[in-house]
Amino acid sequence: MDNQTHGKGSVTAALLGNTFVTVMKAAVFFATGSASMFAEATHSFADTLNQSLLLIGIKRSKKPADDVHGYGYGIERFFWSLISACGILFIGSGITIYHSVDSLMTRHVTHASFNVVSIVILMVAFVIEGATLLMALKEMQKGRALSKRMFRDADPVFLAVIYEDGAAVLGVFIAIIAQWMAYITGDVGYDAAGGIVVGLILGILAIVLIMKNHQYIIGKPLNREVTQKIIKSLLKDPCIEQVLEFKSVAIDIGKYRIFTTVEWNGSPLYEEIYEAGDLQREYDAIRDDFGEFARLMFRTTDRIPRLVGNHIDKVEKKIVEKFPQVVYVDIEIN
Repeated sequence: MDNQTHGKGSVTAALLGNTFVTVMKAAVFFATGSASMFAEATHSFADTLNQSLLLIGIKRSKKPADDVHGYGYGIERFFWSLISACGILFIGSGITIYHSVDSLMTRHVTHASFNVVSIVILMVAFVIEGATLLMALKEMQKGRALSKRMFRDADPVFLAVIYEDGAAVLGVFIAIIAQWMAYITGDVGYDAAGGIVVGLILGILAIVLIMKNHQYIIGKPLNREVTQKIIKSLLKDPCIEQVLEFKSVAIDIGKYRIFTTVEWNGSPLYEEIYEAGDLQREYDAIRDDFGEFARLMFRTTDRIPRLVGNHIDKVEKKIVEKFPQVVYVDIEIN
């Protein structure tokens, strides 16, 4: 699976699941007036909208490079993922907390708020959202063991689905507890408090995703370890004496562009020409004719840029082959 379609299956499954769950939760809320059920319905509705935005981002990131965007449209997925995270913050968290606080202050709830149907709907939502969470985790793992590094380097689209579904599963669990406590105590404040907790979880989730996408949009560099390995690889080339400047930036998930300025030593290239015997043969043919010798020097001077350019192309090709996450290399000679 390439980077451009990476995560599409998980997002589509989450979108379909959340659409179904939103309808169920909304129906129960309108029937009961439960604050925690309103929180869950709003949560699922926000997730549905957000996953629609994620699909837009994935689709737009498929556009090939053109004259306007020479490195492609991979950043589109981060932009739409950022908009999605803002939606979680304002729609999911903001509205949920506002409504729950209002319910807590007024203590207004219908007598039908806590019944078997409400609990069953929450259990069904728990199963559906848990299934989409497991699907997203499996797609992200690709057979690897889960680790902190995997989450640190993960596609924000994947993280959005995983975190949203994780928060949804936790939110359903909290809603069940809140409704049960309200039922056995007769205090509807527990129901409203459950809604507030769900809203706070969504707020934290949104901030995490906003920060994750922000680093890509402003230009996420390669990690320090890979950067050092690339610099060492450059310095192994006999024509590169020193790496004066090194910059890198993500242009898509797992794809980076690097720019470096190097101190150049052209002597190894001249040695290659000398060892090949080309200059010796040419010199022997015109050694008694200064005019021809001068013309030989002009021709040799004309060969230098091509020799340097060809060698830089070889160095760039080696970097791309050795470090698959690097797709564009620009080397400038100081």
